[in-house]
Amino acid sequence: MQSLGNSESSKPSAYNTATGKFSMLRISGPGMMVFIIAFVVAVIFAANQNDVVGWIVAIIAGFWLALAAFVVFSIQKAARKAGAKLTEAQNAFNAAAGRAPSSGSVDHGSTRVVEVRREADEVRDLKLDHSFKIVQVQVRVVEQERAKGSASDQDTIRRALETIEITATNARDMIKSSGGRDEPVSGTIVD
Repeated sequence: MQSLGNSESSKPSAYNTATGKFSMLRISGPGMMVFIIAFVVAVIFAANQNDVVGWIVAIIAGFWLALAAFVVFSIQKAARKAGAKLTEAQNAFNAAAGRAPSSGSVDHGSTRVVEVRREADEVRDLKLDHSFKIVQVQVRVVEQERAKGSASDQDTIRRALETIEITATNARDMIKSSGGRDEPVSGTIVD
């Protein structure tokens, strides 16, 4: 089973391990610094020259600084909500699939293997499914022949029963050989 994330190598470089949260400061820091420097320079020039154009530039720079701060904090909030929704969706999917909750919500990064499904199991399941379909077809053949009454073909019924017996034997052998031991088959019957 492969991990879909949550391993240390798959975390972004801006991941802050001390707080466990994605650090937006690393992404937004240079852009915000440009806006802060532009605002400070505009205020200093406006204060030194004390003219209207300087103060208008300072107000515009302040507006852009406020807008940038609003965008950064909005993105942080949206990212937190999206992360929570993603974790919730992963846990719901895992619960529906009969697996444990996602490791990000339980133990913060360790990977647990709940069940390993091998390709051989899938092939065996396909073969068993095919065997059951063969049995169903042969049962239908027997029922059709029996419905004919005295005109039924006994050879057809005998061949159908023989096919059912061979198919059932092969299916039981597939079930026994899947575990690698000659123990009786155990499990839960689901109706």
